[in-house]
Amino acid sequence: MTASLIERFDISRAEIDAILCETLHGADDGELFLEYRESESLVFDNGRLKAGNFSTDQGFGLRAVAGEAVGYAHAGDFSDAALKRAAQAVTAVKTGHGGTYSEPPAGTNAKLYGDENPIPSPGFEAKVRLLQDIDAYVRAKGEDVRQVSVTLGSQWQTVEILRADGRLAKDVRPLVRINVSVVCGRDDRQESGSFGAGGRTGFGAFFVTESWQHIADEALRQARVNLSAVAAPAGTFDIVLGSGWPGVMLHEAVGHGLEGDFNRKKTSAFAGLMGSQVAAKGVTVVDDGTIAERRGSLTIDDEGTPTNRTVLIEDGKLVGYMQDRQNARLMGMAATGNGRRQSYAHSPMPRMTNTMMLEGPHTPQEIIASVKDGIYAVSFGGGQVDITSGKFVFGCTEAYRIRDGKVEEPVKGAMLIGNGPEAMHRVSMIGNDVALDTGIGMCGKSGQGVPVGVGQPHLRMDQVTVGGTEA
Repeated sequence: MTASLIERFDISRAEIDAILCETLHGADDGELFLEYRESESLVFDNGRLKAGNFSTDQGFGLRAVAGEAVGYAHAGDFSDAALKRAAQAVTAVKTGHGGTYSEPPAGTNAKLYGDENPIPSPGFEAKVRLLQDIDAYVRAKGEDVRQVSVTLGSQWQTVEILRADGRLAKDVRPLVRINVSVVCGRDDRQESGSFGAGGRTGFGAFFVTESWQHIADEALRQARVNLSAVAAPAGTFDIVLGSGWPGVMLHEAVGHGLEGDFNRKKTSAFAGLMGSQVAAKGVTVVDDGTIAERRGSLTIDDEGTPTNRTVLIEDGKLVGYMQDRQNARLMGMAATGNGRRQSYAHSPMPRMTNTMMLEGPHTPQEIIASVKDGIYAVSFGGGQVDITSGKFVFGCTEAYRIRDGKVEEPVKGAMLIGNGPEAMHRVSMIGNDVALDTGIGMCGKSGQGVPVGVGQPHLRMDQVTVGGTEA
């Protein structure tokens, strides 16, 4: 690669600056976003390498913003002709009045992850051997193991954001993930379990035997738990949510509702509630894109703004939204470093990074012991959320019945049903064991997917509706 993506154009930096300056003159905001990306994925299934993919992609996106209007054009060709065509396409939003925008504080220059490309090292042969070792390890654990699937995914992304005033922001972003899925069977019944980990690092840590064995053991344990699970009851129960990955419910049911665009357009259940009590006292929720090597972290967002630790809910009160530059300007707020996009082919929008609830005073044991009859939800799968109403439905992939303060038999098919803002008022106990997920999150919004992190401590929610499968 060249030292800079800008150098891949067939014209000089001065000529690019001139085109950008002319294109954005009279607009409120905008930028030239450049990207180069390498991606690799390997899938080992049923004892053989089922798929192996490697791809590269590069291109630019040019955006002009005037008020609520956005002009966006992109191309996979770093050329003068492509840039001029894009410039002509986006100038339709120019208003001529020129906007005002209060710039966010300068970045700290602190890098949250290294520059090394995780794809070449370790090499292809070493990765295939690891896949084979994991497959053999799980299959040797018992005759109930019927299927093993292992996936390795890695990505190396370089981005540059050039603004009309000539400022150029750069970021190099590694990303890896390993996932193990296991199917166990007994007679005619089969159940699955899955576990994964990842982050903005190389693969080195996951090639340590203890690391990949832990991932494999967790997937197998979950499959065996589900194999012995009974049908979940239906009704209203006190719920205990585990720490870490169960924060995905917070992400979906609450996090999206705190993104700036939904609140500016008043399509969020939290719109107009700034300063109001939107959750039980003690509930504090933050979005933190500054945690080193986490999956959802970014040194800068996709508009060139440094990411931040943004407090969204503090002691139950709504105190902040996640903002990109456009929505921050229109709402009279500061950008928070949450302007994200899937690739150069997409315009940025407010998105989460690592969203979590902070810890409280109780131990997990105290929380579980406080429940007379309830459900302990340890892990979640898919769910659905309506941003406007806040209504949600989430399926548990690992859950247990609680009776008289003790965790008893596993249950299968439990669905948590409720309303995000209302559910936050039902939080009655917050644990002291806050944890982030293991680095597996992916968030979709308006057709764009970006990597994210979620987290929370153990917590108790009173009288939540549970959809079950018990006759």
